[in-house]
This record gives sequence, C-alpha cells and structure tokens, in this order.
Amino acid sequence: MWTVSACLMPSLIISIFVFGIQTLIITLVSVLSCVAVEAVSQRALNRPITISDGSAVLTGILMAFVIPPNVPLYLPVLGAIMAIYIGKHLLGGVGYNIFNPALLARTFLMASFPVAMTAGWIPPIENMALFTHIGSDVDAVTTATPLYLLSHGGVDLLIQEYGQLSSIYTQFFFGWQPGCIGETSALAVLLGGVYLIYRGYITWHTPVAVLGSIAVLTWIFGGDSLFGGDPILAVLSGGAILGAFFMATDYVTTPMGTKAKIIFGIGVGALTVLIRLKGGYPEGICYAILLMNPFTPVFEDWFKPERFAPAKEEVAQ
Repeated sequence: MWTVSACLMPSLIISIFVFGIQTLIITLVSVLSCVAVEAVSQRALNRPITISDGSAVLTGILMAFVIPPNVPLYLPVLGAIMAIYIGKHLLGGVGYNIFNPALLARTFLMASFPVAMTAGWIPPIENMALFTHIGSDVDAVTTATPLYLLSHGGVDLLIQEYGQLSSIYTQFFFGWQPGCIGETSALAVLLGGVYLIYRGYITWHTPVAVLGSIAVLTWIFGGDSLFGGDPILAVLSGGAILGAFFMATDYVTTPMGTKAKIIFGIGVGALTVLIRLKGGYPEGICYAILLMNPFTPVFEDWFKPERFAPAKEEVAQ
C-alpha cells in the first residue's frame, strides 16, 4: 500500500505545478479524512485499528486524484465517509469490499454535488505563482476538459482549443490539460505504474487490456466513420491511464488470475468507450470499473487455476 502511494507522488507533484497548491490541500484533506474515518469505523465496530497498513492513505490519495482541483474541501471529507465507512467497513472491512472505495466515493460525490464536481475544471496556470491559486482566486476561471470537447465537437474542436494534434499529444502526455487532480499527466502515472509492474506488485495484463481495448474500440467507433477515431487521444485524455494502472489492478475488487485479468480489463475498456461515446457524461473509466467489480468472483471461478480446481474424481462423483 505504501509503495503504491509513493508511486502516485509524481502525479501529485505535476498537479501542483499545473494547477497550484490547492491540489495538495485537497489531497491532504482527503487522506486525513480517510485515515480518521478508518480509525473511528474500526473503533465503533470493535475491530483492530489498522491505519498503519496504508490502505486508508491510498484510498485518500486515489479519491483526491479523481475529483476536480478546485472543489470545496468538505467534498473529500464526505467522500471519505462513503469510501471508508460505507464502502469498506460496513461490507466487512479490509479485503471484503465489493467496489473500489475511491471510485465509489467519486460516484457518490458526482450524484450528490454535480455542480461542484463539474464546475471545478481550471486551466493550467500560466506562471510560477503557485501559492496564489487557492480558492476564490481561480473560481472565476474555468474551462472544459478535453473529453468534453471531444464528445461535443470532436477532434476539430479540440484542435481549435489546443492547436495541432502533435502539440496536443505532447501537452496531454506531460500533463498540461484540465482535468482531475491526478489524471492529467500520462507520463507521471506511467512512471508509477511501470514501477509497480517492475516490482511485481501488479502485472501488465489488466492495464494493457484496458488501454488496448479503449484504443482499438475508439479507433473503430470513435470517429465520424468506422476506423476514424483517434486512439492516442482516447488513451491520453481523462483518467484512462490512472484507472488502468491504479484502479483496475486493486487486489480486493479485481481478479487475480491472468485470464480473468485480461477479460476484466477488456470489459472495463469496452464500457469506458461505450459511456464516452453514447453516455451523457464524457468520462467512463470510473463507472466502467465499478460496473465490472461485481463480476470479479465470477471471473475468478470461471478462470480458476487448475491446481485449485476440484479433482476429476470428485467431479465424476
């Protein structure tokens, strides 16, 4: 848990540079709230207090990373209650939750505070005065996210806003785009994700399946005609990479078998593209992962490794 949290720090650093110090404040409030709710929940339910295991800290970071960089500070506090107490401990505690707690909190905040969760998109700051971009200083300056532009005007509207495609690819790869706190820099997320694969904490199967299916399906169905979509923009925009490496690889809510990971990842990618292209909300990775979470036990059973399968003699009986 602590290693995964450390791997998210490059994304946090980039977000502070791009949006200002308020992203650090929101993240700290989110983490402290999750840790506090974890301790209170375990005490109230007569369970051992395990805040030192890092799971609440990781949930707090991930929850902050999937909300806009200018939301009111009470939102991550309310999100922590949904993520930790309702989404985790009322379902049995660590290891028993059905849904990813951070994403469950995001959907709760999105449904309960839609204006705050959609009006907090701010453009990258244009100077190094990071500590002046707090609260009301940026309230009046909002912008549309790349996925919103893509869903409402296509690539032409995106080019009109950001310039030529080659420039857009570069900006989005390094993180110079509006979006949620931890989603903007593909490079920063990839650095952390690749390190987790290198250390063996996660495998490449789910992230590749998620991003590969998003790219292929967007290329086929995401343009004005078949095979006219832009797969690179689909992967670089929104939270696709963050979701693929840090949400869809959660040990508790996603499968562990290799085949199951691939099928799970393809399902996440397909639902993400469906929601992006046909839904009323431009991003879909959050809902796609939550919709696939309940299928984890089914996939684990379908693709159970042979050494855990019942013996042929038992099946015959």
